Amino acid sequence: MTATLHPATLRPGDTVALVSPSGPVPAERVEAAVSVLTGWGLAPRVYPHVLARHGYFGGTDEQRLGDLNEALGDPQVRAVLCTRGGYGAQRITDRVDLDAVRRDPKLVMGFSDITALHLALWRGARLATVHGPVAAQFDKGADSPTALGARHALMSGEPVVVAADPAEDTHRVRTSGHAEGTLLGGNLSLLVSTLGTPHLPDLTGAILLIEDVGEYPYRVDRMLTHLRRSGALDGVAGIAVGQFTDCADAWPVTIADVLTDRLLDLGLPVLGGLPIGHGPQHTAVPLGTRATLDADTGTLTVAPATL
Repeated sequence: MTATLHPATLRPGDTVALVSPSGPVPAERVEAAVSVLTGWGLAPRVYPHVLARHGYFGGTDEQRLGDLNEALGDPQVRAVLCTRGGYGAQRITDRVDLDAVRRDPKLVMGFSDITALHLALWRGARLATVHGPVAAQFDKGADSPTALGARHALMSGEPVVVAADPAEDTHRVRTSGHAEGTLLGGNLSLLVSTLGTPHLPDLTGAILLIEDVGEYPYRVDRMLTHLRRSGALDGVAGIAVGQFTDCADAWPVTIADVLTDRLLDLGLPVLGGLPIGHGPQHTAVPLGTRATLDADTGTLTVAPATL
């Protein structure tokens, strides 16, 4: 197995790239990100097409890919932060410059649609990344749990410990037990959309992270059933269930009902209620690193993505 690539921990003075590989982002939210990152002592560099708009994309495929590959190949850049999710990353992931990633591994952070990029970087270069807020979410404020969690994941070089939160809709989705493995996954919709492509990860021995937003319970049922029928979940060591936000419809079935029905009979340690995903505040966690899921204590502990 190819060794995992771990980027260096960010230090004050490091240059970080802001790119928009998915959807368009308002200028004021980019300005908020620049302010927060500057306050951390970092040097944000806004790439040329960050504010571009092409339909529902943050620029054309060529513009978005060009900014991303330029940032990945620039030796001065130490992290690539995606400004927002939306849709579009899957259209360009087949042309990401993986040679540049292997030569000079950088931190890459984002979530939601950026799950497609995380999966491509893992499968193509074995790069450890960060499932964390898109830079536009730094408009929540530098002292918000979302921003502070991102700073910890990018700049501390320490593990991330996430505790199940009783306030989360998925909190009761839980078994007992303990599992260790590489944390992989992210947005459920994007993970399912990767089935049948070169970027679906081998989940054997892994802890699978899932979260989503705006998906009715029956759609989540369909996606989980698809994963099960495909065999993608065969050999998974455990499942970490994050936030499933705005996932309700007129049927008297909750998202927790669906997750319980589709996951608990797998006979694996399952831990729900993790504040990871599309909630008002959410925690950044590394992907591609060793993790411990303890369903009995209600914690997920993840080794840093960085050296």
